[in-house]
Amino acid sequence: MDDLDVTLIGLFAAEPRIGVLEASRRLGVARGTVQARLDKLVARGVITGWGPDLDPEALGYPVTAFLTLEIRQGSGHDSVAAHLARIAEVLEAFTITGAGDMWCRVVARSNTDLQRVIDLVLGDEGIVRSTTVIALARQVPYRVLPLARA
Repeated sequence: MDDLDVTLIGLFAAEPRIGVLEASRRLGVARGTVQARLDKLVARGVITGWGPDLDPEALGYPVTAFLTLEIRQGSGHDSVAAHLARIAEVLEAFTITGAGDMWCRVVARSNTDLQRVIDLVLGDEGIVRSTTVIALARQVPYRVLPLARA
C-alpha cells in the first residue's frame, strides 16, 4: 500500500458514502485511478465490506460480555464454533491460547438477559465451562485504520 491507498482508505472510512467521483475530486486524481485502487484493495482483502456499521446498544443490546470457554477434549472447536454462529447475540469468537480454549464476545438486553445468552452458549455439549466478564465501558473502539497508516 502506498500513500494514495492509505489516504483513500482514510477518506472512505471517514465518509463511506462519499462516492468515487467526489473522492477523485478531493484527492486530485482521476476517477478511474480511485476506482482501480478500490478494486485492488477489495481484491487483496484489505477492504472487506461497504455495509453500515451497527451499534448493538442502539439495537437494544447495551450489555457486552466476554466469555472464556473451555472445550471438552475431543469435541473439536469447529462444532462449538458452528453452535456459537447460530446464536445472534454472539458477535465474534476466537480460538485462544492460555487458560481457556475459546473466547467470544456477546451482547444482551440486560444483565438478566445475559444469563439467557450464557445458557444458550452453554447448550452445546462440547463446552465444559465458561467464565464471564462484563464490560463496563468501551475505552478504545474497534479500529484498523491506524494499522494502514503505520
